[in-house]
Amino acid sequence: MSEACGGRVLFLNWRDTTHPEGGGSEVYLERVAAEMVARGYRATLLCQAHGTAPAEETTSDGIRIVRRGGRHTVYLFAALLYLAGWVGLGPLAHRRHGRTDLIVDVCNGMPFLSRLYARCPVISLVHHVHREQWPVVFGPRVARIGWWIESRLAVRVYRRCRYVTVSESTRGELVGLGVDRGRITVIHNGTPEVVGPRVPRTPHPSVVVLGRLVPHKRVELALRATALLATELPTLELVVAGHGWWAERLRRLAADLGIEQRVRFTGFVSEERKHELLCGAWLLLLPSLKEGWGLTVVEAGARGTPSVAFRSAGGVVDAMADGETGVLVEDEFAFFQAIRSLVLDPQRRAGMGAAAAAYARQFTWAMTGAAFARVVAAELPAARPAPADQRVP
Repeated sequence: MSEACGGRVLFLNWRDTTHPEGGGSEVYLERVAAEMVARGYRATLLCQAHGTAPAEETTSDGIRIVRRGGRHTVYLFAALLYLAGWVGLGPLAHRRHGRTDLIVDVCNGMPFLSRLYARCPVISLVHHVHREQWPVVFGPRVARIGWWIESRLAVRVYRRCRYVTVSESTRGELVGLGVDRGRITVIHNGTPEVVGPRVPRTPHPSVVVLGRLVPHKRVELALRATALLATELPTLELVVAGHGWWAERLRRLAADLGIEQRVRFTGFVSEERKHELLCGAWLLLLPSLKEGWGLTVVEAGARGTPSVAFRSAGGVVDAMADGETGVLVEDEFAFFQAIRSLVLDPQRRAGMGAAAAAYARQFTWAMTGAAFARVVAAELPAARPAPADQRVP
């Protein structure tokens, strides 16, 4: 098959992994795009501009990234640039390779609504439903509008589209909103391969929170648990790894709780430093209100570190085996109790860590990419990957 007939996939997402507030959903998208490029597809990611990031670039994995607009205007730019590309103008015009064959429209609460203007098949990628997060991040009025768009308008717009989500929990929530279960495919996150030497556990009790510092991650619960445990475990340390606009509030709370000496805020950490922290910690804490999957749970598990998280958080139910690779809890007091129990029980903690490492091996990015490629091929039978000698190096 000629190169012009190869699959050209446009990913629409509000951020990329280089954005200061990029997270697990951005990792998922770019790893999927990279796996598809390796299979002969051409992948373009349109996302918002930020800082000094170039307006256009091609990554080492062969993904073309186009950055335009800001937090809110990126949605408008997506429509304008797609339509311009369709008529052969603008950065999405494929003068050499033809037009876009398929769009992957990522709904991070706010969808791109590309089905309204796209002239090709659209897949709606939903990591999780944001019912609980709208009122936490925005005021009541904006929250009501945002939730109506996500739960009513988007469901109507994408009513004939294939959905992809990352957990059975999110599939259940989408069905509850009126999406036909048969149109939803679950494709779990992969787990990055553990590289580098193992790092020994810290000699003192240590727990880690890893992720963006924003309100719905509820790092406050980890700080309050640390304050309670510190009365019994004077050498306990909490590491908060990540950055975000909520960081200063968390630092002030640590001071108010009198645990400044027991909490270490690292800011953004490299992959190498993340590996060291996850290896060294006794437990990973995930107090988040909602997660599509819970990537950090599986990343910690791959290093033999069990987790404590909330059952109501959605995708973490799939990312761990409750009671085997970690503990799922119902409320804040149970969160504190589970942390205390595991910190004080080295035998149980070690057993859960070994089980978590075995569980994490079930999830690879190659498997994720292959599953996503099958969905694309089913939605677009005429767009096959280009022959090996014509693939992007």
